[in-house]
Amino acid sequence: MRNTALAGVGIVAAAALALTGCAAGDQSSDEAEGPVTITYSNFISNGGNEENLQAIVDAFEEEHPDITVEVTTLPYADYGTALQTDLAAGTVSDVFDIEYANFAQYQANGALAELSPEDSGAYRASVLEAYQADGAQYALPSSFSTVVLFYNSDLFEAAGVETPTGDWTWAEELAAAEELTDEGAGIWGDHQPVSFYEYYKVLAQNGGEFLNADGTAVAFNTPEGVEAAEWLVEKSGTVMPSIEDGQGTPDFDTNLFLDGKLAMLHTGIWMFGAFADVPFGWDIAVEPGNAQQASALFSNAVGVSAGSEHQEAAARFAEFLTSSDVMVQTRLDAGWELPAISDEAALDSYLTLGDPANRQAVFDSLEQVALPPVVAQGQQEMQDIMTEELVEAQAGRKTVQEALDSAEERINAAIGG
Repeated sequence: MRNTALAGVGIVAAAALALTGCAAGDQSSDEAEGPVTITYSNFISNGGNEENLQAIVDAFEEEHPDITVEVTTLPYADYGTALQTDLAAGTVSDVFDIEYANFAQYQANGALAELSPEDSGAYRASVLEAYQADGAQYALPSSFSTVVLFYNSDLFEAAGVETPTGDWTWAEELAAAEELTDEGAGIWGDHQPVSFYEYYKVLAQNGGEFLNADGTAVAFNTPEGVEAAEWLVEKSGTVMPSIEDGQGTPDFDTNLFLDGKLAMLHTGIWMFGAFADVPFGWDIAVEPGNAQQASALFSNAVGVSAGSEHQEAAARFAEFLTSSDVMVQTRLDAGWELPAISDEAALDSYLTLGDPANRQAVFDSLEQVALPPVVAQGQQEMQDIMTEELVEAQAGRKTVQEALDSAEERINAAIGG
């Protein structure tokens, strides 16, 4: 699997409707059989979007009257276990949801059929690339979210500090945070979680790599990696609250921002709704970088089972579900996660939905993205170890170098490096 942490926009994918073993234009057995029924297992619609998903399915079936889609929807908390069970038993659905963090495992295990979407240009290139391996496409992105820099514009104005722009650097962020921090008033300049999910991203922002080229061992224990860890750890107790202040406890940073006591916050665009009614001005910007910018990208996708007996029909549904006009409009009307499409004109209505004013930053953040490092085994252990060691450094129980040395040894053992 491709392991470059920083993904740009110059991806070119195949443009013929084909699957592994089917030549472009070949009449598959699906058409020869006549009407077929395919199955789709998902978690993305659970909790309020079941009817929206059904509307997309209905539109697909109307356009493809010989294909019927049977939908199974599970809660997110149950979905992963159910999918693993089905994969082991050979009973997995023809089409199924996957998260990027699990993509490498499924692809390496041969669970995913190779896909060649009819219109690969319909997708955001940086998101589409996330589901490629060895130059081939193995899943299609259905939605995405990114992490951006939220800021309290009232605090900036009161302190006479210029608000963040899309080309800020770490140095500019730190300088502003120092000016805005007023411990006596309980106001902090910045907050960025000390965790695996922030570390791999700031490592990319500093020009480093989390894993080596073939993903078999870590590559973060370098000068770039040390500087990235220091960027996270050394904010604690200076421009952001310390562990003793409550940093790291659930919802601490969110509540601090809601209370108007936090000038800048690194978090995801999924927080727009939570901040919609705050009694102060706020906005967002693309996160600052050091050597380069790199925004954390999280996405869901759909794959086609390599064991499906109806791969042609399944591939058609997967593409409709992830790129059709019906899907885009349904998602936008419902406020149901952003579709990973390339046509910004189709997303114009998103830019006018209210605060934050600079919603364009969401799309700008896709120009250079940091994908979570993924491994075929030991994914959760890798994430947990990295967070544990960074917190040890944050708490002062280890130096940053000691923490990275320990993380390197432990993670390599967990992932087989």
